[in-house]
Amino acid sequence: MKLAILSQTPRGRRVLAALTPSLIDRYLLREVATGFIAATVILLLVLLGGAVADLLSKVARGRVPADLLFTLLGLRTLSSLPILLPLSALLGVLLGYGRLWRDSEMAVLQSAGVDAGGLLRPLALFALIACTLLAVVSFWLGPAADRKAQRLLQEASRSLVVAGLEPGRFVGLPGRDGVIYVGEMSDDGTRFKRMFIESERNEREGEPARIDVITAASGFLYHDADGVGRYMALEDGFRVEGKLGEDDFRLMRFARNDIRLPDSISDDSEAALKRAAPTAVLLRGGDDPLYRAELQWRIAGPLSALVLVLLGFPMSRSSPREPRYARLLLALLAWLIYYNLLLVGRSWLAEDTLPAAAGLWWIHAGAALVAAWLIWSGQRLKRPRRVRAAP
Repeated sequence: MKLAILSQTPRGRRVLAALTPSLIDRYLLREVATGFIAATVILLLVLLGGAVADLLSKVARGRVPADLLFTLLGLRTLSSLPILLPLSALLGVLLGYGRLWRDSEMAVLQSAGVDAGGLLRPLALFALIACTLLAVVSFWLGPAADRKAQRLLQEASRSLVVAGLEPGRFVGLPGRDGVIYVGEMSDDGTRFKRMFIESERNEREGEPARIDVITAASGFLYHDADGVGRYMALEDGFRVEGKLGEDDFRLMRFARNDIRLPDSISDDSEAALKRAAPTAVLLRGGDDPLYRAELQWRIAGPLSALVLVLLGFPMSRSSPREPRYARLLLALLAWLIYYNLLLVGRSWLAEDTLPAAAGLWWIHAGAALVAAWLIWSGQRLKRPRRVRAAP
């Protein structure tokens, strides 16, 4: 009995050879990946700069606890990746393939027999990796980051401990000049004892500052009926106010005095809650327009990466004498048009003015058709010009 020889058939070897990236494929993929990483780093720095400035202003106004600054910054960055990564993919293709065109390496590859299919093969692999990464972020990590940020802000708005107020330590008042001190505090940060508050404000420029001192034996933190406004109820205390250097100070004793605290930035609107909803909940949303709009927006992340990679292939074609970054402005304009169309379609779906079956597919299909036409027209040979015979 002959033993079966474990060997691949010629057809299997051909399939394996077709699936294995060649040396040229790996070279082109490395060029695109390098441009993608560089674009992602630059865009992340721009995004982090804007997010840090926004969060610092809200920390200064007392709307965000200082302890949550870096946590919220990381969560906001993670939830912004479905918008940032498709643009990075487009710029990566432009930077990678654009350099090859300028350095005449594309002419060498084409003379060696590499056609449009050979140039698109590494882009297909890159687009597959980018779409997979974006699908994980868009369907799972992004909504989880939004839910975590909302939960942290809700806890911060209901607890003085998370907001940075510690018993036995003077803390600056957020958003204005002054200090606050608490002698004792409950474990959940909602009740306290022996509170001291001192604040100053200038009613008119050039006049002495007006000082306000409040003491209370005890108190507690509560929310308004709408669940947004935060108040600190002070019980059994004194209040002294007046201008420094003058004799018009006023002393008042109170049984209870409620002080409004700065509003937190937690967004409890219906649209914000559905943006943070798990994808499984959106799939069971039924006929709710907000659920349909959010589900289509999450699908748009991976699809936009694929469409923009295809769009970047014909846009990267340039002559050696063309300026290095001449095509970047055109690519940014194309991305802005595409992204704004997605935003418009999303708002139409949320308002139920667009049929549910249309979704955002018409935008993706239109952009894909434009990319296909640009690829086809770029590969088509021009007809030779006829030269008229001399009379």
